[in-house]
Amino acid sequence: MPAAIDKGGNMQKEGKRIGLVMDSPKQFVASGAAAVSAPASLDKRADISAVHVELAETQAEAPTSSFNEAEAIHDLQHYLPCQAPLKDFIHHNTLHAFQNDKFYDGTRRAKKIFGYFPSLQLREYRDLYEAGRIRKDILERVISERKGSEHLDKWMDKVFNKEYDDSVSPRIGKLRANWKRHYPIDLDLMVHPLLFRILCSFLDQGISIWGFPIGHKGFLAAIKEMEEKSFTSFFKTKRAKKLLVSGNHKMEDLLKLLVGDETLYTQYLFDQQFAHPGWSGMVSTVEAQPASLLNPKNITVHDLIIFELLLEIDALDSYFGESWQPIARILEERPQPLFDDVPEAEVDTVLSLWHDAFEWTYYDQVLAGIALQDKTWERKIENRSFQTFFCIDDRLTSFRRYLEQVDPDCETFTTAGFFNVELYYQPENGKFYTKCCPAPVFPKFLVKEIGSKQKMKKEVHFSKLTHSLFQGWFISQTIGFVSALRLALNVFKPGAMPAMASSYLHVDRNASLTIENKDPNDKENGLQIGYTIDEMVQRVQGVLTSTGLNGVDKTFAPIVYMIGHGASSVNNPHYTAYDCGACGGRPGSVNARTFCYMANHPKVREALKERGVVIPPETQFLPGLHDTTRDEVAFFDEDILSEENAARHRRNSLVIDEALDLHAKERSRRLVSIDTKMSPKEIHEEIRRRAVSLFEPRPELNHATNAVSIIGRRSISENLFLDRRASTSSYDYRTDPDGKFLAVSMGPIAPVMGGIDLEYFFSRTDNHKMGAGTKLPHNVMGLIGVANGADGDLRTGLPSQMIEVHDPVRLLVIIEHYPEVALKVLKAAAANYSFYENNWVHCVALHPDTGELWLYKDGDFSKIYKPLLKDLETVSDLNALMERAKKAESIETLDAVQENLPVYFIEKKEKAKK
Repeated sequence: MPAAIDKGGNMQKEGKRIGLVMDSPKQFVASGAAAVSAPASLDKRADISAVHVELAETQAEAPTSSFNEAEAIHDLQHYLPCQAPLKDFIHHNTLHAFQNDKFYDGTRRAKKIFGYFPSLQLREYRDLYEAGRIRKDILERVISERKGSEHLDKWMDKVFNKEYDDSVSPRIGKLRANWKRHYPIDLDLMVHPLLFRILCSFLDQGISIWGFPIGHKGFLAAIKEMEEKSFTSFFKTKRAKKLLVSGNHKMEDLLKLLVGDETLYTQYLFDQQFAHPGWSGMVSTVEAQPASLLNPKNITVHDLIIFELLLEIDALDSYFGESWQPIARILEERPQPLFDDVPEAEVDTVLSLWHDAFEWTYYDQVLAGIALQDKTWERKIENRSFQTFFCIDDRLTSFRRYLEQVDPDCETFTTAGFFNVELYYQPENGKFYTKCCPAPVFPKFLVKEIGSKQKMKKEVHFSKLTHSLFQGWFISQTIGFVSALRLALNVFKPGAMPAMASSYLHVDRNASLTIENKDPNDKENGLQIGYTIDEMVQRVQGVLTSTGLNGVDKTFAPIVYMIGHGASSVNNPHYTAYDCGACGGRPGSVNARTFCYMANHPKVREALKERGVVIPPETQFLPGLHDTTRDEVAFFDEDILSEENAARHRRNSLVIDEALDLHAKERSRRLVSIDTKMSPKEIHEEIRRRAVSLFEPRPELNHATNAVSIIGRRSISENLFLDRRASTSSYDYRTDPDGKFLAVSMGPIAPVMGGIDLEYFFSRTDNHKMGAGTKLPHNVMGLIGVANGADGDLRTGLPSQMIEVHDPVRLLVIIEHYPEVALKVLKAAAANYSFYENNWVHCVALHPDTGELWLYKDGDFSKIYKPLLKDLETVSDLNALMERAKKAESIETLDAVQENLPVYFIEKKEKAKK
């Protein structure tokens, strides 16, 4: 039945039932419903007295309960999405609210309560099995371990042949659905468009022509003042406006009008707010983190609920007068409480068995590759040409591989891309501080840019003058034509433009930074400007010691590059998701420059020598930034290099450029518009063009297909082709027997890499509810989020163009250390332990002496995993592999995931240094 919006012409289209409602409210009494009419008194008690009388009998029969407003809002905020505004978009576990449950228990509850689909569908698993993406021996092992080998045949028959209904029928929304079931109206359609526009206008960060009239006050206070002083109103009727203006709008009283039964209040609020989880989640995030908006706004979930309750009362009053009943009186059946137990059904078990088999089919390849390697092999380098430190990001593992291929005398390391220097950064002339470290970390240090000569390019037509009456008309008739022509030319010849997000603009290459603090009292807004020598020493030692690069066990090369990463793109609202997650969704350039300044400081080196880290005088640290979209590397502070090192740097730059060409070719195999058989240089040029194309929804695939994180020596993964699916963190257990620095290396793995993995996971399994859908209809709302169209809910999660080729598997963390040490480190990090304890990520300890793979399960590394795969294919020519690799023909799961290549051994080759 069409939704009722007004009392006019639409009424006839909706049938006789609406006519009866409008013509004679008394007929509700005849049909067993008593009309409730609230007088137009400003007194709160008078407003709800009729409700008290009419509901006395109902409430007497209902179970005794006490509505706790603060507790209800707290619980609501716990379950709402916690995605930050676009400028701080950072990957996180979409189902964070269920992380204290075991993985399958939590996902089952999320499915039943909120209607999320946290796994592939049953037919998809069966199709993957038929395509060979799920192995029979792995499936049999999973069933035998979980159900017992004596029940193998029974469960094999169920997973293959039995028909199940795996659709989702959530509890959320069942209570409020009674409005539409009893009254022929769509309350959401009557309330949401206006509510969303008001929220967007209030939270707007600069995209609107006119600002919200009263933006300096709290949300509800601003609405109230506008109602008091305006000639127009947000409300259609008098009662809701009077309740707001008079101050008689306690949440409990409004819920009495709308719901009538206090035992249903909390469930009603969940139904209401999860009808638009994007906007509600954004309000909750802004309330908890006011600094997430550059133009702060005072808004709370409480204020949002009050205003929406008033809008609902107003919508019902506008349609039925005041002769409508609270929802408790029209219930045909009391809805099941949201958070009742969710028992495991057989279909849930079957789906979990299939999913375990899907995951371990891939994990088994990775672990077989590690187990089959020569445990004693480690690449020996006599004279290191250069050393590089990259972020642990999975996109950089292939770049490392090509560097080592082009120059076998170079040595590569990885560590979290903020390089152990947590800081806030303020660009010169900038009004705000930018956080450059993992989201859970709150720095005490401020680094400021000084002497910047960088000027932002501007476009004349990107001006608010274009929105004025006369100037806008003039600009449209003159510059507007030029702009339209440039836009048309961009289709055929994309180029850089001022509106693009460029990683290289984060900091001016020629500006200096306030890194050293000589006076601890030198502070700004409670933040210490720069670091003292002792603080520098601590941070440099943490990175170098954890990787084993201490000048004793491993010697330093003449140049050590610290290369952060960022991304450039055009027309991409989620651009911060492409930058460094360890840097808070920012490029890693400031962190790289800060670390290099510390490591080059003479006093820092003296102190490090006393602690057993010996850096030769001729060794210099040089910062750089890798743009992962364009596959380019820019360097900073090159003027510090000695004459000898400057010459080395020029030679090293040629090696880096060649590695980037090869890396671009490997990336191109997933990009349908590029012929992978072209030369690496030709492909690289095409990759650069894509990065600035206004019409390219996939400037890069970011973390798609990420599945593994390896913490250990380079030799573990150096000879494995992992298809850009593994992040690596350099760590040498031999220099850290107690696991002190392992804790540093493990710190970002769960929240950063685990968060990335799980957001991709759930955006892939349910792109409608836990993802953002396709980018194509997205509109940027207030510079804080995206929505479909002008009046839609904010979309959370990742758009389909970022997850199409992703295999939804949990992260497999592999730690090279003794199991007892690894366990101690996991349990010591209480904030991250739930990831491992509850199986939201898998974890394996690689025993350094025996090579045994100890699987973490039930709180301990108590089980040795023995891979079923006994051999891996060896490839000798990666270029040929890229050229013959299949590209996805569609985004259907079966087609998309066939792009993901199996694990290979890489044939060891010696190559003369260029």
